[in-house]
Amino acid sequence: MPLDKEQVLAALRTVKDPELFKDIVTLGMVKDVRVDGDVAHVTVELTTPACPLKDVIEKDVTAALWRIGVKPENVRLNLTANTRGPAGPARDALPQVKNIIAVGAGKGGVGKSTIALNVAVGLARTGAQVGLMDGDIYGPSMPTMLGIKGVPPSVRGNKIIPHNVHGIHAITIGSLVEQDKPLIWRGPMAHGAFKQLLLDNTEWPSLDYLIVDLPPGTGDVPLTLCQLLPLTGAVVVATPQQVALDDAIRAVRMFQQLGAPILGVVENMSYIPLENGGMLDMFGRGGTERAAQQLNVPFLGELPMFPALRVNSDTGKPHANFEDADPRLRESLEKIVTHLAGEVSKRNLGPQGPELTIS
Repeated sequence: MPLDKEQVLAALRTVKDPELFKDIVTLGMVKDVRVDGDVAHVTVELTTPACPLKDVIEKDVTAALWRIGVKPENVRLNLTANTRGPAGPARDALPQVKNIIAVGAGKGGVGKSTIALNVAVGLARTGAQVGLMDGDIYGPSMPTMLGIKGVPPSVRGNKIIPHNVHGIHAITIGSLVEQDKPLIWRGPMAHGAFKQLLLDNTEWPSLDYLIVDLPPGTGDVPLTLCQLLPLTGAVVVATPQQVALDDAIRAVRMFQQLGAPILGVVENMSYIPLENGGMLDMFGRGGTERAAQQLNVPFLGELPMFPALRVNSDTGKPHANFEDADPRLRESLEKIVTHLAGEVSKRNLGPQGPELTIS
């Protein structure tokens, strides 16, 4: 009996997305099916270029088609990617941005900006279009970490054009004020400056992800962000010791009260890796993961204290963390990036997903 399209579609309905636990046809991920003799051509659209389970999906598709008689060498699988945004009513603010992700922390000094920057660069390296806003308006560190200190952004008309650097589109208030000048603002002034930089005065391009690095704590700026925009979710950064975790838990609760889903928590400065392959546990490795379990929120990964991370941040070369640094550093960062991308996909596709009809 010759192979036909309906047989192929039926087989693909047995392939489940490993994170969403629904089949890839129901989720609308199968975009094209063609049969040419005993050869099956299938296009599957992943929910993000950073999909951590693309190899699993490829293997499962091949196995499902093998069960209906299609030999592995006759499977022509084309994997594409289209980052999706949250379902629900669209708002006028930033319609060209699919996902807005806040990165916050309960207290300062835990490496929140380091995580925000490296997540943005890591997502861009997978092929996604990524923006980064330095919303830490009291202490902007991105000019140094991006290598743009003292470089003013371009202007088109009355709009600021984000810096195109390290594969991302970045804007920071640190590029707009006098260097080393303290920003002494009361709440309403901070609220206004944040809104203008995010919405009114910046010409953001079409983006799959906009990462917003927030000031630490639970003050005006996180509240403003949640009021202004439909967040896909928030990431909270902490170090392992209990005093930092107490503040991180407050940050998680703040976002939850404001209606922002928690995409996950990250443990920074988890330990110091030693040259002999061992580690020096400074702060109590694993504390953030245990807190995530107690809070019932995802744990995105841990980032040890690699000297290269500090050097590359100080010299404005975040791309080097993925290219030239210790492979253990690259692996730690890539794990956080792929886990975050997976949580965004789960947020945007589950539990519902429009079933696709292929003509």
